[in-house]
Amino acid sequence: MLIFYKAVSIANGKFWWWFLGGLALRLILLFSMPNWSEDYARFLWDGEMIRLEQNPYLEHPKEWNASHLEMETTYLKGLLNSMNSPEYYSVYPPSNQAVFWLGSLGASQNLKPGIITLRILLLFGELAVFWLLLSLLKQNQKNIKLVILYWFNPLVIMEITGNLHFEGLVLMALLFSLWFFSQEKLGVSGGFWSLAIGLKILPLMLFPSFLANEKIRKSVNFWVVAGLVFFLAFVPLLYQSSWRNLFESLRLYQGKFEFNASIYYLFREVGFWIQGYNTIASLTKLLSTMTFFGILFIVWKKKPKSAFQMAEVWTMSYLIYLILQPVIHPWYIIPAFGLSLLTKINSLTVWTFTAIFSYQAYSNLENYEKPSLLFLEYGVIAFAIFWDYKVGNFNFKSGKTQSYES
Repeated sequence: MLIFYKAVSIANGKFWWWFLGGLALRLILLFSMPNWSEDYARFLWDGEMIRLEQNPYLEHPKEWNASHLEMETTYLKGLLNSMNSPEYYSVYPPSNQAVFWLGSLGASQNLKPGIITLRILLLFGELAVFWLLLSLLKQNQKNIKLVILYWFNPLVIMEITGNLHFEGLVLMALLFSLWFFSQEKLGVSGGFWSLAIGLKILPLMLFPSFLANEKIRKSVNFWVVAGLVFFLAFVPLLYQSSWRNLFESLRLYQGKFEFNASIYYLFREVGFWIQGYNTIASLTKLLSTMTFFGILFIVWKKKPKSAFQMAEVWTMSYLIYLILQPVIHPWYIIPAFGLSLLTKINSLTVWTFTAIFSYQAYSNLENYEKPSLLFLEYGVIAFAIFWDYKVGNFNFKSGKTQSYES
């Protein structure tokens, strides 16, 4: 991490060489197979379902395969065998499915071309993120070389370009929302926020931050465009009541799975001590409630007036969510990390490096997590959060912009 900060300090006139270097690292991965994640198989499966005019939400993969033996192909069989959860309905919103469909078109019944197609689409998103971070850093009179922390970040490169996760596109949509907000084009800003929700439902939690801004709260354009894009993004779920299976999978995901958590694991141990069994069902409800009220508290204290104060609120909101949730895969950190570069908050940057300890669990079939590595990962993060708080990087003053000297 210290090497990264040193790189930022010496970039100067060589800045565009740094851009080409980061781009080259991504292009090197263009023809590689994803590691430590089989999510790509589900992406291409869902895309293939749409290409075959099937509903990816109606049946889970094993169920579909058993009832459509006449449509089985070597390609589909390979995807099914590679999946980590073939007995669960798809948890990916329709906007994601549209990208999966494009990946399926590029695949033409072959795995490698499908992976390359998805990777190219995500790479365009990464280029947009680079430009948006650069533009927003300039607007906020911050050191534009901070974009190197994103562009060369190992977690970002590995999980977006390498493992084909879509958090980069979510970050792109959120940054576009901030950029258009800073240009006072509120309708377009609202549209990109809804697009982010359409890609990953999680950005819906940012809703209170928009209500807290007087301009947005009174902007008809913002809410009309946001509502229209939201409707277009989710209206496909009305077809054959697809929303039922999507939300059933989301409910199971929230109430059954646990991975790389922090506060949740501590609460779970207390639950074992009091109840004698895993209290995940009640804990997830409790922690989700705490997340909700934590975000409301941040919004109430900050009352963001500018795009950059909004970035602070969003970063803190994501941080609260990440600390309290029972499942935190490393790539979940990326949107929060990207947003944090527009603020003085450093703990998300630290987290992108300590997240490497969580990969140990991917190396065994049972996904067993070593408590010592969890303690190391979250011990460092806890110190980083404490340090951000101690030096005043968490700015709770209402409507006041921090000083951002380079």
